[in-house]
Formats: sequence, structure tokens, C-alpha cells
Amino acid sequence: MNKIIIHGRLVRDPEMKTGGSGVEYCRFTVAVDRKLSKEKMKDKQADFFDCTAFGKTGAAIGAYMSKGREILIEGRMESNTSEKEGQKRTYWGINVETFDFCGSKGDGGASSAAPAEAPAEAGGFTAVELDDLPF
Repeated sequence: MNKIIIHGRLVRDPEMKTGGSGVEYCRFTVAVDRKLSKEKMKDKQADFFDCTAFGKTGAAIGAYMSKGREILIEGRMESNTSEKEGQKRTYWGINVETFDFCGSKGDGGASSAAPAEAPAEAGGFTAVELDDLPF
């Protein structure tokens, strides 16, 4: 079984692209803090994961996520090989299957695609039409 789950923050805004066959996809990088002992907490370290999401999942991430936003991703690890100057290189990345928004909207900045002027209703929630949902 090939399954990976990561929880981290986007390093930069997601990039939407279209493949040769017309399939839309989204590429982004997630930084995940390493859990360290108390003595090593001052030397905070992170791992960086290159991620790709296709179809509606990719469109939702591209539209509603931005640099610094917290995200939970479930997917599978994939390796890709390429040859550059006669040297064969292997790159690892995550093919995103599902994701969840994490943190609050104010964490790491809000996406420009999200409605900013919507009036808040009781409890801090905003009314949303079902056709406006990204998934």
C-alpha cells in the first residue's frame, strides 16, 4: 500500500496548469515541521514536499489556498526520473487524492479567490450557495 498523510503550510501560492491532454492540475509545495526534542526546538527544521493535485481537487486548492495557509493532504508518493547532462535523477512527490483546510482563514493570509466582503451571520458563519462550493 502506498499512502502518505502530511500536515503543513504552503510555501508559495499554488500554480494551476493544463497538461498536454487538456487535464488541469495544480502544483504546490508544503512545508512540514519536524518534531524535535525540547533541546533541539531552537533549531527548528522542516521537510518540503512537492505536491500535484488533478481535476476538481486541484482546482479547489488553486482557488482557495494561498502561501502560508495550513493544509492536510492525503495521497500517494510517486517517483519520477529525468536525465540532465547525462545524469539520471529521481524526484519524489505526492499525488494528492484528498485534502482538508486547516487553521483559521487569518492564518497565513487569505486567498484572493475567496469572497472577502461576505457579511458574517450568527456564529461567524457566512451563507454559501451550493453552486459556489469548490467540490
